Amino acid sequence: MAVFEGTLVSTGSPRFAIVLGRFNDLVTGKLLEGCQDCLKRHGIDVNPEGTQVDYAWVPGSFEIPLVARQLALSGRYNAIICLGAVIRGSTPHFDYVAAEVAKGVAAAGFQTGVPVIFGVLTTDTLQQALERAGIKANHGWDYAMSALEMASLMGVIHSAMGSGMGNGSARLAPGMPVTAQAVVVPDADSI
Repeated sequence: MAVFEGTLVSTGSPRFAIVLGRFNDLVTGKLLEGCQDCLKRHGIDVNPEGTQVDYAWVPGSFEIPLVARQLALSGRYNAIICLGAVIRGSTPHFDYVAAEVAKGVAAAGFQTGVPVIFGVLTTDTLQQALERAGIKANHGWDYAMSALEMASLMGVIHSAMGSGMGNGSARLAPGMPVTAQAVVVPDADSI
């Protein structure tokens, strides 16, 4: 039996896209800062003029899944990070937006085979959102860590499966390897 596990150490030049909602930009701007800090500390060039991270700004969180899916379909990225903030108001609008964004981001990953990270805060108050975007902790860092690990893990799985990953599945972009090793754990009967 094999155990597949990603690492946080990348080699080569993995590529990432970050899709950001402008609505609640006080929060999403802070999430972006945390995300960029994490990627940079893990050897990724976060400069928009560079070759490793592309940025796509959308009007709000509801528009994130469509753009994330299109970027994933391009085959250029090892992972897509979605950053947004949906803050509860006095109408049911929050429930509709939060649910559809979550479903859409998940669907983008399922449909393309590219890791699409759900970094959309869904909070009751602006204070709660700000606490998660830098006052107490910056979840943007966590979302970048997830992207690094998932990009690595997908590289491990693709390597283990060879080139026959099946019809319609996305692969790592050519020339953008993320290396990690599969850990083989013997089952109890073979010890």
